[in-house]
Amino acid sequence: MTEHRAPRPHGGRPSRPSGPGHPRDGRSGTAPRAGRPPADPARQAAYEAVAAVHRDDAYANLVLSDILSGMGLHGRDAAFATELTYGTLRALGTLDLIIAAAAERDVARIDPPARDALRLGVYQLLYTRVPSHAAVNQTVDLVRSVAPGASGFANAVMRTVSETSLDSWLERIAPSYEADPVGNLSVMHHHPQWVIRSFAEALGGDLEETARLLIEDNQPPVVHLCARPGRVDAVDLADEVGGVPGAFSPYSVYLNGGAPREMAAIREGRAHVQDEGSQLVAAALLAAPIEGQDTRWLDLCAGPGGKTGLMGAIAAGRGAEVTAVEVSEHRARLVDSACEGMPVTVLPMDGRSVGRDPDLPEEAFDRVLVDAPCTGLGSLRRRPESRWRRQPADLPPLTRLQRELLVAALRAVRPGGVVAYVTCSPHMVETQVTVSEGARRSGVEVDFVDARPLLPPGMPGLGPGPTVQLWPHRHGTDAMFLAVLRRTS
Repeated sequence: MTEHRAPRPHGGRPSRPSGPGHPRDGRSGTAPRAGRPPADPARQAAYEAVAAVHRDDAYANLVLSDILSGMGLHGRDAAFATELTYGTLRALGTLDLIIAAAAERDVARIDPPARDALRLGVYQLLYTRVPSHAAVNQTVDLVRSVAPGASGFANAVMRTVSETSLDSWLERIAPSYEADPVGNLSVMHHHPQWVIRSFAEALGGDLEETARLLIEDNQPPVVHLCARPGRVDAVDLADEVGGVPGAFSPYSVYLNGGAPREMAAIREGRAHVQDEGSQLVAAALLAAPIEGQDTRWLDLCAGPGGKTGLMGAIAAGRGAEVTAVEVSEHRARLVDSACEGMPVTVLPMDGRSVGRDPDLPEEAFDRVLVDAPCTGLGSLRRRPESRWRRQPADLPPLTRLQRELLVAALRAVRPGGVVAYVTCSPHMVETQVTVSEGARRSGVEVDFVDARPLLPPGMPGLGPGPTVQLWPHRHGTDAMFLAVLRRTS
């Protein structure tokens, strides 16, 4: 089994931009403490992002954008900082094994600032074209600025790592594929073993296909836009933003570059950023045939509003209204903002209160979407830190919540109406098990609707039905799961 190497950024030392100083809290640009030598700006930005992820449980995609803006980094410097941040977070488990071997101590015994700087440095040494001397020297400078007492230690570790190639390091730290295939894949492709096992189970035990999924998970994802129907056509949007229409969703556009937040279509509410898989599962709910009225739709877990925005745009053209429920007040405000000018009513409440709140009566809705909170294992391309942050212990409370939300949805939908249960995770406990248990505990009669015909024709690898699992390596989307249930009584 060959290892997957991350994309290589440009080499050399990024230029120092003018503008704000280095952010210290991951949110605003502030200068380094007095007496500390400044680190290279791109590496400093990457360090601040990685440190915020580990110190504050921040999300890299959110914090890095603020850091780059606060430091005034653009172009090659911003691209380099982005590659260092995401590459380091993806490869964290493997990097830690190499650092522990080189330092002859467990990484848990290394001071966190020095540890994060070393992770960035070792990633540069082994996974990029940055010259070894530059990676060593710049990492030592970075450690000197964030953990001055550890600069000598960092220098020794970096020089030890630099004396051995990536292939040799992997041969040293990874078990053989024949003896321990999951352990080998974990080191080679930077995923925790429990995650690999869950992927393999969902793929029918096929480890070769699992390896292809792991490789795809480590590729920087293309940004997808959703062209809101009635406001802009996907082809026109692609021309406007310099992208191309998506492969499957009639609303999707793949960006070739550029910052979405700066695009007029985003600012004006004609489009929003949304993975194509999310578009497909939301549209599938609205494509399911039902008899009788079709005017009241419910999004039971609406925040931050991507799927609600697509549903609201379609509702506007079909004479329907959407009720969007979101328990977090902050996320409810995001939904309200995302759906401005649409027939969408946002309720800041718990979706499980169906039947207990007059705004969420039973048997009142024709279509219900349950985009349930989950581990997010299906979006590791976009949030690489999640693979190391999530643990098997997270599953029981999440799956209990998922079942309760599905039960609430099945009680909210009228007989003859449909419910779509969606998760951005392929874990069998969050998908097949939750759907089966939720349907059984709901106290109503339901039939599974074959979800495959509800997706665009020609999509490959949808499986035997009636549920559908999308995959990054098969469809280029996040690993979205979709089950559609029709209430019969």
